[in-house]
Amino acid sequence: MICILKPILPLILILLYYIESDKKEVLFIMALLLSSITNVLFIPNSPTYLFYGVLVFTLHRIISIYLIFKYQKLKDYIPILIATAPFLLIFFYLFSETIEIPANSIYLLIFQNLLISLFAGIALSSYVMHDNKQNSILLISALLFVMLQFVIFIERYFLIDEFEQLFRPLAMALNALAFFSFYKFIVTAEKSNNNSFS
Repeated sequence: MICILKPILPLILILLYYIESDKKEVLFIMALLLSSITNVLFIPNSPTYLFYGVLVFTLHRIISIYLIFKYQKLKDYIPILIATAPFLLIFFYLFSETIEIPANSIYLLIFQNLLISLFAGIALSSYVMHDNKQNSILLISALLFVMLQFVIFIERYFLIDEFEQLFRPLAMALNALAFFSFYKFIVTAEKSNNNSFS
């Protein structure tokens, strides 16, 4: 079921987005396609597939952060830096305690930690500064992505082959909910921007 559902979920979101959105943001569709490829690459438990999976997911995360900056219209970057710092501490602590990271994935994983921390920092600071529906959905999505990365990190590097029957479905559920929340954020942001220009 995981092998079938993981690549299909982003494709279902593309269909939902195509139906619901008036704008049809090409970059968001591209981000979901990259997510589908990532989900395929993360299925095998192999360092090579992990490397390519992290590489593709890095492209996905860069596009996602670009879209957030595009729709949030952020003006003050100090709150973002303050909100990003705790996430950086958590993920780099986990990274420093990890001893079995493949050499070809180290720098990519460091960059991933920076990106997820920035993603979460933007979401948290936006929610604190302006508590509205759009920012609430973004915060939910960011927290789900943070939990997803945490679970994947624990499964891949700390509890290898332990609790796999628990972590794999949990990661899949978090993955689905995080991407659905991000899809809702994009749709809500598009409608909000359309209303502000009308």
